[in-house]
Amino acid sequence: MSEVILVVNAGSSSLKFQVHEILPEKQLKFILGGQVSGIGGSRPAFKVKDHAGEKRVDRALLPEQARDLAGAQEIMASWLQERMPEPPVAVGHRIVHGGPKMSRSVLINQEILDYLDSLVPLAPLHQRNNLAPVHVIFEHWPEIRQVACFDTAFHRTQDDIVQHFALPAEYFDKGVRRYGFHGLSYQYIASRLREVLPEIAHKRVIAAHLGSGASACAMVDGVSRETTMGFTALDGLPMGTRPGRLDAGVVLWMLEQGMGHDEIQDLLYNRSGMKGLSGISNDMRTLLASDDPAARLAVDYFTYRTAESVAGLCVAAQGLDALVFTAGVGENAPAIRAGVCRRLEWMGIHLDEAANAANALTISSPESRISVHVVPTNEEAVIAQQTYETLLGQL
Repeated sequence: MSEVILVVNAGSSSLKFQVHEILPEKQLKFILGGQVSGIGGSRPAFKVKDHAGEKRVDRALLPEQARDLAGAQEIMASWLQERMPEPPVAVGHRIVHGGPKMSRSVLINQEILDYLDSLVPLAPLHQRNNLAPVHVIFEHWPEIRQVACFDTAFHRTQDDIVQHFALPAEYFDKGVRRYGFHGLSYQYIASRLREVLPEIAHKRVIAAHLGSGASACAMVDGVSRETTMGFTALDGLPMGTRPGRLDAGVVLWMLEQGMGHDEIQDLLYNRSGMKGLSGISNDMRTLLASDDPAARLAVDYFTYRTAESVAGLCVAAQGLDALVFTAGVGENAPAIRAGVCRRLEWMGIHLDEAANAANALTISSPESRISVHVVPTNEEAVIAQQTYETLLGQL
């Protein structure tokens, strides 16, 4: 194997990775990718597929093997070291929050790492996990170059009016502003549309990244104009364990009831959203399969708030030509897509039921004024490309 780039995407319950070969013509070739899933749960697993989609690994793990991210890192590192005779030329990382200073991917040094560590309070569910592999590599393999690729960077094209809160200017200067997230996913969708749906790629598109974390983004000509997430990854659409948009007065009420910072943070990041509303699960598959009224409430709430946000994003885009669903729920849950689109029929959206059930590329019917599509995302491919481009900029 020639020189390769390793991509690491460390989340709250999974550790994803990809290996990309650097070709002589300065292009990247996907070699293999996999993940340790279910970290901290009762049924963790380790899976790897090669470039042809063939399974290289598909095995269940003992809970103690993937009790935490450190254990998952050990599993990934051991497997890769046995199969990569030379270390990668660089490791690209998904970093959720870049704060006000980061508008593009950067080569990580100690100063950059210290700055990114300081942003942990803005994304406590993600940032610390994102940075954990960075610290491990710095400690054990300091000679390997590492690149930070930011979920917030894609949204730095938004107008000032979109990025501001109605607070005194001093707070904006201190970094209290709307950043937006899932930018690596939206960047991939913007690029992918040019390949698979060129007729809409330059038009007014709203992409709905629906998964355990969920948001939507209005793009015009592939450029972010507005998104539902704001200062932190708590804002916007309801999520697996996060409430989404919430009256700030609720937090003040919690404080008045004697709740402390850590208790409120745990409630908002880990015990709310679909899990809190249903009292059953944060997994949309479980909720869709349940006949419990609380599960139905959670599903209906999710589709209602998603449709509401899609309609609101039309202000920034000044209309809508296409709606794109992506990420785990968006790509694989026809019932959720149908629920969202039914609430938007007044806009002229109509689904083809058979196409929707098949997760087809285009799921709208011919009479739909707005086309609707399902486009799988690939954040890791964007990280690989950004990492390579950052390296080229350093040569």
